[in-house]
Amino acid sequence: MSVREIPMYIDGQPIQSQSQEWRDVVNPATQEVVARVPFCTAEEVERAVASAKEAFKTWRKVPLAKRMRIMLKLQALIRDNTDELAALITEEHGKTLPDAAGEVGRGLEVVEHACSITSLQLGELAENAASEVDVYTLNQPLGVGAGITAFNFPIMLPCFMFPLAIATGNTFVLKPSEQDPSSTMRLVELAHEAGIPAGVLNVVHGGPDVANQIADHTDIKALSFIGSTHVGSLLYNRAAAVGKRMQSMMGAKNHCVIMPDANRSQAINNLLGSAYGAAGQRCMANSVVVLVGEAREWLEDIVEGTRSMKVGPGTQTDADLGPLVSPQAKERVERLITAGEKEGAKLLVDGRGYQVEGYPDGNFVGPTLFTDVTAEMTIYREEIFGPVLCVVTVDTLDEAIAFINANPNGNGTSIFTNSGWVARRFESDIDVGQVGINVPIPVPVAYFSFTGSRGSKLGDLGPNGKQAIAFWTQTKTVTARWFEPENVSSGINSTISLS
Repeated sequence: MSVREIPMYIDGQPIQSQSQEWRDVVNPATQEVVARVPFCTAEEVERAVASAKEAFKTWRKVPLAKRMRIMLKLQALIRDNTDELAALITEEHGKTLPDAAGEVGRGLEVVEHACSITSLQLGELAENAASEVDVYTLNQPLGVGAGITAFNFPIMLPCFMFPLAIATGNTFVLKPSEQDPSSTMRLVELAHEAGIPAGVLNVVHGGPDVANQIADHTDIKALSFIGSTHVGSLLYNRAAAVGKRMQSMMGAKNHCVIMPDANRSQAINNLLGSAYGAAGQRCMANSVVVLVGEAREWLEDIVEGTRSMKVGPGTQTDADLGPLVSPQAKERVERLITAGEKEGAKLLVDGRGYQVEGYPDGNFVGPTLFTDVTAEMTIYREEIFGPVLCVVTVDTLDEAIAFINANPNGNGTSIFTNSGWVARRFESDIDVGQVGINVPIPVPVAYFSFTGSRGSKLGDLGPNGKQAIAFWTQTKTVTARWFEPENVSSGINSTISLS
């Protein structure tokens, strides 16, 4: 099998990097090297930013309807190429093909939302705010935007960023994850096939040096980041230091509350899918289940369901979960499982050392289940990012809410119940940005904003929805009065009155 060499994308063309530092991209099920990705030089990043800056001069003046038509073409191309994109995701990330196709679909939602840009970017007007004075606002693009994405959603996360940024008139520099870049690059190719002009969307690759250069660059006006809390916090502070607009969507510890009145099979099946799907490598994975009252008696069913889940390569269509993205990720997850044992949690299902027939070198960790977990334990305090579910039991809804609100993160939470009163009480009192009611992973549809909160988010505005339009534009307010040609001034007005 030939090994792909991942190009940069600058000024509308794929370009080979001259960097001396390259990294292998590995199939996590086999350890086969499938691609090589460069860590771009500082000069190459500068070139990408300069291309975006130059393209902004003309792109910002392209009519809204033309930008909309490009997005319409892009959404059609993504839909037509879903299978190819999903296969690339599975090859480099490891998630199952159905899960990968689902990811493409969630990214497609954002592009479809960007097709509404002709109405999303409208301003406001007040006629005769004062005597013959009109006041109106213009939502104008910022300039060059940038995005840095994590490995776990190589299609969806870039779609959270560049389609709306470009549709609102900005140009863009994207740094995808170096661990699985091929599907992202194919998405960028489709964007240019859809008609995005040269320089409007550029791609560079690399690690911390490239990320820091993007955060520090004064020609980049806004930066969107999705990834770890450690990196997101560092980049947020660097970007703020140079006056850049910044959003950091970061780590999580998501909880699923199960009430005893919930539909038992629905609640358990949804819980297991959300905890173990994508091998737990989702920022919205439910890694903690809080069983309230008599729901603790359902533990045996949860254990049985955990043991029944099928692990295999992502190309195995009946597999429930695939491998972790890298040997390092596998080692970290297994180390945290060992820490949970040592700290007193009860290990009911152990996924360490999991072997899949025919794939002896795969980064597989089986579904893992702990009970007797407390808030002080490492497996609760850290985001494991693997197929590990922690079980906590409480007596009342109040205790469940207090337990979740004491966690520093606020990305997502869900509750399973058949009581409208309980659901409403939960959504009102829980201090978490995204809430699911009988929905295990409450990532909102793209025309609503992604609203993680507290330790999971830095910045006032999140991706998608109306907040994304506000993030990628600046509001200019115009106060205008037009005098009649023969109008004569009645004298100097030294006050601030508009009358």
